[in-house]
Order: sequence, then C-alpha cells, then structure tokens
Amino acid sequence: MTWSSTFTNTLRATLTLVLLLSTSLPLRAELLIRITEGAASALPIAIVPFAESGAIPPGDTLAEIVQSDLTMSSEFRTLPAEKMLSLPSQRSEVHFRDWRLLGQRYVLVGQLTRQGDRLEARYELFDVNREERILGESAGAPLGNLRTLAHYVSDRVYEAITGEPGAFSTQLAYITRENVGDKVRYRLQVSDIDGKRSRVRLESAEPILSPAWSPDGSRLAYVSFETGKPAIYVHELASGKRTKIADFRGLNSAPAWSPDGKSLLMTLSKDGNADIYRMDLASRDLTKLTDHWAIETEATYSAGGDEIFFTSDRSGGPQIYRQKGKGEPRRITFGSRYNARARPDYKGEFVYYVHQRSNGFHIARTNLKSGEETVLTRTESDESPSVSPNGRMLIYATRQGGASVLTVISADGGAAYSLPATEGDVREPAWGPLPR
Repeated sequence: MTWSSTFTNTLRATLTLVLLLSTSLPLRAELLIRITEGAASALPIAIVPFAESGAIPPGDTLAEIVQSDLTMSSEFRTLPAEKMLSLPSQRSEVHFRDWRLLGQRYVLVGQLTRQGDRLEARYELFDVNREERILGESAGAPLGNLRTLAHYVSDRVYEAITGEPGAFSTQLAYITRENVGDKVRYRLQVSDIDGKRSRVRLESAEPILSPAWSPDGSRLAYVSFETGKPAIYVHELASGKRTKIADFRGLNSAPAWSPDGKSLLMTLSKDGNADIYRMDLASRDLTKLTDHWAIETEATYSAGGDEIFFTSDRSGGPQIYRQKGKGEPRRITFGSRYNARARPDYKGEFVYYVHQRSNGFHIARTNLKSGEETVLTRTESDESPSVSPNGRMLIYATRQGGASVLTVISADGGAAYSLPATEGDVREPAWGPLPR
C-alpha cells in the first residue's frame, strides 16, 4: 500500500508513513525485463543483426540491445531474426519487397567494427513502404561500452521515426532492501533504463528514501535515516561526495530539484507543522511556500518551473494542489478520496499521481487543460510514479506475485513491461534526465 488508507493530521503519523515508504523487500543485484502487455498500435520494425568485423566482446549484440530498447518503449513490435528472409548490412542488400511480405514498416541495418580499443557502428534506417532511407550515420564508443553505443542507436532510431527524443540512454535510480541475517541493508542503486549495469551508490543500515535526479544528471538528492532521523543529502555521482543540506528538528523529506538545478523543494516540520520550503543550494536560504495547519508534502516543480504541485490534506484527505509562487493553492484532483505524489510531464500537459479506487492504489493522470482524469494501471498496490524525460513512458513500483517490482507503462497506459528482481524487491524508482 502507498502510505496509508487515510492521510493523517499529525506529524508523528506523517513520519511513520515516510518510514513505511522504505519497507521494500530483499535486494536485487540487477533488474530483468519482462514484457507484460504490448500495444496493439505498435509499429513493426526489423532490427537486422549487424555485420561484425574484428574481435567484438562477447555478450548481447548491438542489434539485440536495440531490439530490446524499442520493444520496451511499447511503440514498436520487432521481428525475430530467425523470421527474416535475409540479413542485409547495407542499402544495396535491402530488398524492400521481402520486408513488405513480412509486414515490416521499418528496417534497420548496419555494421559494427572494432578499431583498436573502440567500437564503430555504421547504420541505416529505411521506410519500407516508401523505399527511402530516413537515417544514415555512424557512431562510436570505447570497447567496453557496447551498451552505451546501442542505447544511442536506439535513441536515434526512435527520434527519426517518432520525432521525439529517445530515452534509452537515461538512467534509473531506485532503492533496494536486503535482509542479511538479523540485519537489514538498504542500497541506493543506479542502472541503465533496462536494468543493466546496476551500481550501488549508497549502502546503509537505515532507510533511504525519495531519490531525485538533478536536471543535468550529475547529482542525486535523497532522504537518509543513517543518523537515526531523516535528513536530506545531495550526492555527486562522479566523485561520490555527499553533502547533508537539511537536518532540522522533525521531518526533512521529499526533495525535488528546480529546473535550473539551483534549488530544492522539500518538506520540513521544523516550525511544528509539515510545510513546503524552497532551499537555495548556494546560500542555504529557505523560503516557506506553504503555511497551513494541514500536512503538505511531496512538492515538485511544473515543467516550466513557475508552479509547484504538492500533496495536502487540507480538504480532509490527500489531494493534489497546484500553486504559483506563494499564491493560493488550487486543488486539481477530485476523482477519489486519495490522490498523492504528483509528477508532471515535461510538456506541461499532464500530471501523474497515485490514485485510490475501491481498495486498490493505481497510477492515474489528469489533463491539466481539461481536468479529465484517466486511471492508467490495473495493478492494485502501485506507488512512486516517475515520468520519462521524453514524456512517453512512466515507471512505478507495484507488486506481482507477492514480490515488489518496477513496471514501465506507456504514458497513456496502453502497454507495459516490468523490471522484476533476480532476488527480492525494489522501490522508489526515479527516472533520470536525458544525457547532455
């Protein structure tokens, strides 16, 4: 369950609920991909195995990684290599009639070459119906970074077809929990969007909560209980340097970055009640943005940075509010007695959140222009939504078969894939920004 069946009016209950958010189950060293539902409108595309030259490192091939990426997006349906009539690697070898017979709309071909300690990929994307090349270029990466190269190719193919940037080169942050004998270990981990190349960034005997990416992807803010009480830290990923930035009396929780990376929103109860504050990271000056008897938390910036969304129980139960500056908040959710943890998309069209219906918790979204609400998920214990930086996908935590997993759906809820653990469960996913 996300939080509780009710949103209490006491600070002690708020702190207890924050702790409950951390209670995921055992650690998984790496995430796996499991397609759970495809989209009927997915475009058929053939990712032909690349011709290879030189000693290519063993493991997943470039074409296999690209195929997996595009399938995960739910917008493409890929053709297995064993069903292909030929394996072309350049335009002169592509026979469009064969690909039309196979029902393909697009075909990607290419060559992968090792040149010393680097890998070079040359690739071409064709529109089968028009018999036209719509993308043709080359890209390279160090020898050990085949996955980085493949994700880049996926991004380029995705953008060439959809007109939107791909999000396959982005990263995920998430929290795992492992029982080691009679002790518990919490870990903050970062991985590729497909769950591969996972690395532990922080390990603690106390809970870690609410990871949030800086806009440039270089830092994570999060809540740690390592000193016995909640405090907010900023973690520089390249150097490993950690800075404690909020350790006031009471609650320090729910950090969220401003679009320019110069400030953080956070929930503090240092004055007795849980309110929303903005901290300037250079000066550490605080600006109080809400001042109400209600519990107000989980603030996040709008796409343009001129407004915030937050959760408040000022109407008697948790609902999403929208506020400009220090102006009067405006409630935007009305479809149920529980709506919390707002996450807007990057275009400012929708806001996503946890929504209670009957006894289940789902992920829903509201159209910010029309006010129309749509429930996107059919799972029952959903929490912690995070929107992809291109606005086309959404990741959240849920339960499958008694285990906690991360699930990715298309932004309209039309398709899904899950990232279950090889061992145990995961919680609190945060989708990183597009690489710069």
